[in-house]
Amino acid sequence: MRRGRRTAARGAGAAVAVAALLAAGGCGSPHHGQDARGTSHTPSASPSSPSPSPRRTEAAASTWDRDPASVAAVGDSITRGFDACGLLRDCPSMSWATGTDPSVDSLALRLLGPGHLRGHSWNAARSGATMAALPAQMARVAVHRPGLVTVAAGANDACRDSVDGMTSVASFRTSFEAAMRKLRAVSPSSQVYVSSVPDLRRLWATGRGNPLGREVWKLGICASMLGNAQSDDAAARQRRQTVYDRIVAYNGVLRDVCARDRRCRYDGGAVFGYHFSAALLSPFDFFHPSKQGQATLARIAYARVTEADPTT
Repeated sequence: MRRGRRTAARGAGAAVAVAALLAAGGCGSPHHGQDARGTSHTPSASPSSPSPSPRRTEAAASTWDRDPASVAAVGDSITRGFDACGLLRDCPSMSWATGTDPSVDSLALRLLGPGHLRGHSWNAARSGATMAALPAQMARVAVHRPGLVTVAAGANDACRDSVDGMTSVASFRTSFEAAMRKLRAVSPSSQVYVSSVPDLRRLWATGRGNPLGREVWKLGICASMLGNAQSDDAAARQRRQTVYDRIVAYNGVLRDVCARDRRCRYDGGAVFGYHFSAALLSPFDFFHPSKQGQATLARIAYARVTEADPTT
């Protein structure tokens, strides 16, 4: 029996407690166990795993399955666990979506259990990815016909050198719609969980009081929001407001596109709206999620994925 079936009540009753933490450009560090398509497989804590569960029929998949048999992840550096375990490195074992670290207790670990990760979970996210990269990532995971696909992307579209470099809302929508079409063309029965884009202005407000964090930010991390962090003049306030408004628009796209797909669940803005603390930020860059931050992202995802289907 999978752990998700043994402990479904455990996370479903927990309040949504998440970190709104940032995905931004990271280093292209080596990835574990990549297949020929470049998709990394989550290492298993067990030497052997059972065969995948038989695919459900279309009729059986008409309502949300709170106990999917496999999990795939697409997105950016948040989902790669960037800077969660070391400086300038991906830490996929600490990914909120598919990680194996028990202290993070990732979504896949909660749903599948440690003995069922190999061959049942895949992480195609890449540090530095924008929404434009999502269609290709989705195509890589679609071939596995996963029971659930997690999506966490968009922060890098807002985190640019200047506000003029941010991805337009129209282009953001086009890329996300294309990603969903890529999935549906190959795996129409896969469910999708979509995380909202974090509130970067809250990140700025949380980290600006840390002298080390401000020095790290000066290296060019998310200059559109974090540049000149101590300035409170009219131009700086307007710049931050512009980034904030763009993220709100991105989340509107995620919500609307997801709502048109009956096997898609948006997080309702939970990640964007969460009032997180500095402890949830990486001590290496005061920007990406720390290990604790990854754990809170896993908790919000599990709470949403295991909610009762409102249509039943």
